[in-house]
Amino acid sequence: MMSEYHNPVLLKETVDGLGIKPDGVYVDVTFGGGGHSREIMSRLGEKGRLFAFDQDEDALRNVIDEERFTLINENFRFIKRFLRFQGVKQVDGVLGDFGVSSHQFDVAERGFSTRFDAGLDMRMSKRSELSAYEVVNDYSEEELRRVLRMYGEVKNAGAVARAIVAHREKGDIKTTDALKLALGRLLPKHKEQKILAPIYQAIRIEVNQEIEVLKEFLLQMPELIKVGGRLSLISYHSLEDRLVKNFIRSGKFEGEPEKDFYGNVQVPFKKVGGLIKPTEDEIAQNNRARSARLRIAERI
Repeated sequence: MMSEYHNPVLLKETVDGLGIKPDGVYVDVTFGGGGHSREIMSRLGEKGRLFAFDQDEDALRNVIDEERFTLINENFRFIKRFLRFQGVKQVDGVLGDFGVSSHQFDVAERGFSTRFDAGLDMRMSKRSELSAYEVVNDYSEEELRRVLRMYGEVKNAGAVARAIVAHREKGDIKTTDALKLALGRLLPKHKEQKILAPIYQAIRIEVNQEIEVLKEFLLQMPELIKVGGRLSLISYHSLEDRLVKNFIRSGKFEGEPEKDFYGNVQVPFKKVGGLIKPTEDEIAQNNRARSARLRIAERI
């Protein structure tokens, strides 16, 4: 099954970054095909435990049948709450490989890919009420412009939003092909994919509240990870990477770190090593790795 999910990105580097203790408790918050989880399991002893999160029901088919392993079918924004249900208050390390899995891109009906005609969906969890259909058909021109600019850094966000709203007057935009049709003159043939990619990214981030989810997750890390424990996080676009980098640097998403009465900087984490990018070889084998950025931090 995992082959359908393709190779986990930066597999060795990400798991090495956790500094696995054989009897430790670890969390993989983006289980997917289970590649990172299996690598963690291979380094754990009999007393080690691994909890994994994935809100996508498709990922449940990859569950690791092992008593040291527990897969939680929930969004990782609720990480502390669901670990408490399992009797776990603190862990030795947390791994996250954010963004969309190759499997989600490759299943046409999920609507994540510009390559297939499918219904406008883009939900990472089928239980979610908001889909790409609602964003494209119900959001005002101003809201669409905000989403496109903020989450896709789309340069002509205003023109794209106007084109979508104008096309809606003829009827709902129900499919990915209909969305391309709505954007018609803004998509010259030789640049179609390049222009569509950030538009799709913006809509997907809005549908799945990816930025809010990442912030909520990060804010729980200082309390959840034991002193000396590790965070090992892969981002795929500058918005995510900036949040992770700032949080590791200052414990905040913007601004300077907190200082105590004596002017000493108070931060929950220190970075371990520098930014890690995939090698040319890995990119050649797995194109999805191209934009991956790995950051590792230790709880202090």
